[in-house]
Parts: sequence; structure tokens; C-alpha cells
Amino acid sequence: MVDSFVKSKLRDNKVTLFVKGSCPYCRNAVALLKEFDFLPGCLEVVDITGMDDVQDYFQQTTGQRTVPRVFIGNTCIGGFSDLQKMQQELPTKLRQIGALV
Repeated sequence: MVDSFVKSKLRDNKVTLFVKGSCPYCRNAVALLKEFDFLPGCLEVVDITGMDDVQDYFQQTTGQRTVPRVFIGNTCIGGFSDLQKMQQELPTKLRQIGALV
């Protein structure tokens, strides 16, 4: 069930963030990504507040249960600090997957 929920949110041409509303790192990740001009539907923020089973699933599949969990296409790139580290290459990566205008 959790597996299908997570996979239903991921697409090759989309960036998906799994967040919790009270998390400052989540808000920062969303703000960083909103600086880009995404095509409609190519940036999705999924609030998993209260969904510990999803975080347990991330622990098993990505090695981390912290939020945000950032996926570029179907690949988890990590959390906010990982997103920050690749900030310079983000425009290229986002163009490669066809997510930008």
C-alpha cells in the first residue's frame, strides 16, 4: 500500500517532494525549487504529516526517514542539504527530465 502510494507520486519528468508542514527544511526545499519555472504538474509537494509508514518505507528504500525526501524523476536525491549541494546542476538536471518551461 505505501509502496504504491509513493510510486504513484513519482514520474520521470517530475520533481516530487515528500514533506511535513511543520518542517523548516521542507519549507526551504520548496522555496528553493519554486525559484525554477516548472511546467504545470512537474513539481509536486506531498504532505506526509502523520504518515509514519511512509517515512518507514523511505528508511527501507533510501536509507533515510527524514523529510524532505526529494525525488528528481524516480530517483531520490536525498533531503534539503543534498538539494542545496546540487543547486548549480539543478537547471541542467531539470531540463534533462523535461520539467522546465
